[in-house]
Amino acid sequence: MLVLVDLDDTLCNTWEAARYSVLRLVPHLLRRRKFRAFFYILTARYRELEQSREFHTLDFDKLVERVMKKVYAKIQPDELEEITHLVDRVFFSNLRLYPDAIPFLNGLKSLGAKIVLVTDSSTKWQRKKLEYLGIKDYFDALIISGETGHSKLEPHNFRLARRLFPDDEVYMVGDRDDTDMRGGKEIGAITILVQRGYFRGRLAKHADYVVKDLVEALEVIRREHEARAKA
Repeated sequence: MLVLVDLDDTLCNTWEAARYSVLRLVPHLLRRRKFRAFFYILTARYRELEQSREFHTLDFDKLVERVMKKVYAKIQPDELEEITHLVDRVFFSNLRLYPDAIPFLNGLKSLGAKIVLVTDSSTKWQRKKLEYLGIKDYFDALIISGETGHSKLEPHNFRLARRLFPDDEVYMVGDRDDTDMRGGKEIGAITILVQRGYFRGRLAKHADYVVKDLVEALEVIRREHEARAKA
């Protein structure tokens, strides 16, 4: 059994931690009269980045840096450093594993699954999260878009996981339909969408199952696994 698992908003509260960073950033911007950046955040124009390659390969603080440079072409390096330091500090002080993450990973191990993390963003950012959260050793392989040069908008990283661990029984567990679920479908995986985090409530076109948490996701995998054993 091979289980591909997403990290952000599947195992940990990335969007919530990022939101806290933005909330702390807003008064900082206002104090420094950075009103254009404030209105960029207020009007949620950052959503235009969702389908861009940089959204899937950069750290959150680097994304903030890109936005600031986009809004202010002549922003000073010391201002950028102050902003990115604030964002990084607040983000990691609020980053947490979801309560069901460790039971889920332990449950997969008890089923004898190979577990592969398939995640976007930079290698530095994602590996720092894994160390901070203490879950790196649960994974048999880490596939990070910043290392492969391919985001989950493409099938490459999903196919790579399948090549690393060839298996007829494959699952994909994640929170985003147009990346995690679509990529899982590309390799013939049973796709399980966990509806929480930033993409919660979006239309699910590619999910075989839609669940509210990882407890339900593990139950789906157990049922499917047992059904295969009986077939």
